Amino acid sequence: MASAISHPAVPIAIAVIAIAVGRKIISLPLLLTGIAFSMVPDADSLGFQLGVPYASPFGHRGFSHSIAIALFCALLLVPLARMLKATPAVLFGFLFASMLSHGMLDAMTDQGNGVAFLWPFDNHRFFFGFRPIEASPIDVRQFMSGRGLEILYSEFLWIWLPLSIGVVLLYFIRQFAQKAQ
Repeated sequence: MASAISHPAVPIAIAVIAIAVGRKIISLPLLLTGIAFSMVPDADSLGFQLGVPYASPFGHRGFSHSIAIALFCALLLVPLARMLKATPAVLFGFLFASMLSHGMLDAMTDQGNGVAFLWPFDNHRFFFGFRPIEASPIDVRQFMSGRGLEILYSEFLWIWLPLSIGVVLLYFIRQFAQKAQ
């Protein structure tokens, strides 16, 4: 899995991109909810302590990382759109993308059993063909070692840097387009 430090990179990047292209549609309360949604799927790691096998549909990277659960959770919060200062469509799309991004990042890691994107229809675990992100250990003590620095470097290189470059490019494209008008 990618670390809890890097899963929020996607909702943060989406919010910054929205601002960079001139759309302030992601409020701070919605951004904070999106960050939480990007980390929620790893609550399934509690299953290890409860004896849930990794490969179980309810194990790590199972149902909680699926498209269906991301859809369900995003839909569940649509009634709170006004409270989160967003339109229902923006709230749904942002929260769905935030939660789904968790599984997508995990599917790009170099270890584990893959991600059950298609649960409940199929329990098969998927990885993407491109897997450059070093998997983060679940145990915090292991993360606070030299290995943790390797993982952070990998996440910087393959998550934070590309998202940052994308944000900056979109900002300059917008600036150029505005001057051309």
